[in-house]
Amino acid sequence: MQIIKDRQIVDDSWSYVADDAQLRAGNISVSLARWNKDKQQLLKSHEKVGVRIGPADSVADLAADLTGIQLIELDFPVFADGRIFSHAWLLRGRYNYQGEIRATGHFMPDQVFYLSRVGVNAFSLEKTEDLPAALSALNDFTVTYQKSIH
Repeated sequence: MQIIKDRQIVDDSWSYVADDAQLRAGNISVSLARWNKDKQQLLKSHEKVGVRIGPADSVADLAADLTGIQLIELDFPVFADGRIFSHAWLLRGRYNYQGEIRATGHFMPDQVFYLSRVGVNAFSLEKTEDLPAALSALNDFTVTYQKSIH
């Protein structure tokens, strides 16, 4: 599968492991609940680990662990929930997270410009045929009213 990362279409080298699935080799991401439960095992047995957070999760619960996490996936369960935008801003602005922040789930290509302004640098769209439109949307505006997080 392909994603947009740092304004380029690239192959995705990560896979999400559900809470009830066995951990596997490679670059994996897990839910915040699984991270909290299996943190020590994940840090010992995997070179790269990511954590997927949803709108109801607290970014503050992850703040102390950010140096050991290479990917934060911000999961949009529905496109109408904007709390994920705040999560991205908090990760970059308050907690100075320097790793990859990836939007995943139900968001629209039209939202990628706004997500990039709050710190998201990667996008995993539901339909790969939407990748060119989403990539183009990153350049939709040349003038903005608010300051960007970066």
